[in-house]
Amino acid sequence: MPSRIPPLQISAYTATCAVGVGKEALADALAQSRSGLRANDFGDAPLPTWIGRVDGVEEARLPESFAQWDCRNNRLAWMGLQADGFIEAVAAAREKYGASRVALVLGTSTASIGETELAYTQLDEQGMFPPYQRRAAVHTPHSLAMFTQQLLGITGPSETISTACSSSAKVFASAERLIRLGLADAAVVGGADTLCGSVLFGFNSLELVSTEPCRPFDAARKGISLGEAAGFALVERVQTGADAAPLHLLGYGEASDAHHMSTPHPEGLGAERALDEALARAGLAPEAIDYINMHGTASQKNDEVEGALVARRFPARTHASSTKGFMGHTLGAAGIVEAVISLLAIERGLMPGTVNTHTLDEGFGPQIRLEPARGEVRYALSNSFGFGGNNCSLVFGKAARTT
Repeated sequence: MPSRIPPLQISAYTATCAVGVGKEALADALAQSRSGLRANDFGDAPLPTWIGRVDGVEEARLPESFAQWDCRNNRLAWMGLQADGFIEAVAAAREKYGASRVALVLGTSTASIGETELAYTQLDEQGMFPPYQRRAAVHTPHSLAMFTQQLLGITGPSETISTACSSSAKVFASAERLIRLGLADAAVVGGADTLCGSVLFGFNSLELVSTEPCRPFDAARKGISLGEAAGFALVERVQTGADAAPLHLLGYGEASDAHHMSTPHPEGLGAERALDEALARAGLAPEAIDYINMHGTASQKNDEVEGALVARRFPARTHASSTKGFMGHTLGAAGIVEAVISLLAIERGLMPGTVNTHTLDEGFGPQIRLEPARGEVRYALSNSFGFGGNNCSLVFGKAARTT
């Protein structure tokens, strides 16, 4: 197991998803157990399913000087970056450290592939993209990071992580290494993924998409509801005085069990290793965790494996829930959105419930809660388990008290 690491502070954070733009909209939905899922209205021939669509993406406009980056995914990222004073927080870090000392690590699953899908419907007589679609920087998985880096005016190391559903959880791990190794003094982490035909029809071809709102850990669960989201956080070494922040990244764990392209290891070996590494880096035992944001997609095997893992590793008093029923499975953005929910749990003492779920599968333990609860959350764990056995667990906590 790895050694304990020095914590990093979370100096700013935000998320935008189907329940609204920014932290306040998200916290309100979590407190009220209000789902943002809707009957699928995306595309010309919508699948009979439910989705977590973000209102206003089609109407959003990038600043004129960034028009060449226009696509649905970058619009959602732009909406997300404007919330909760996040751009201003990054500007302050850029001023403090210098643009070259602020790294960028973003996760995405499909990036701007929706724009590429659109371009292929607009081919000219020679089979070429129309002139306004000949934007190589947009039709690439790195589009999100290039756009965001230019928008924020930072020039440090830039990474795109695409490990399916764990993408924007693993960004915290990569940022910690960049800072610890002296390659950056601060890092913007996060991710964005938007709905598109490849996502909806691709997951449907795998027979993973539910025709009703997803019901994580329910005995009658029928599959996932897909969604879209953008989220970001600013991480840096722990500061003192006026620059100190009350929320810290304490640990992370990464593992790849490579058991199957889309099915987790039946005994959860990779997931458990990620969990163990996260706790080891945080210097905590499972009993210290107050809230767990579970990956909880509402697919049969994912919930079965994760439910068993939480049941055998955590005491009954631990409050655990899946928040996929609020905004759907946001794919490459799931890790950052659920990290934000974990941070809100610590900051506000709010532990969300599991919406849409009625009857827990009898194989799951008492940790999984359907209703929200209030109480002190000193340490929170966030799980993100992706296709191909790409697993990541994160531990967040309150800053240590000083006397």
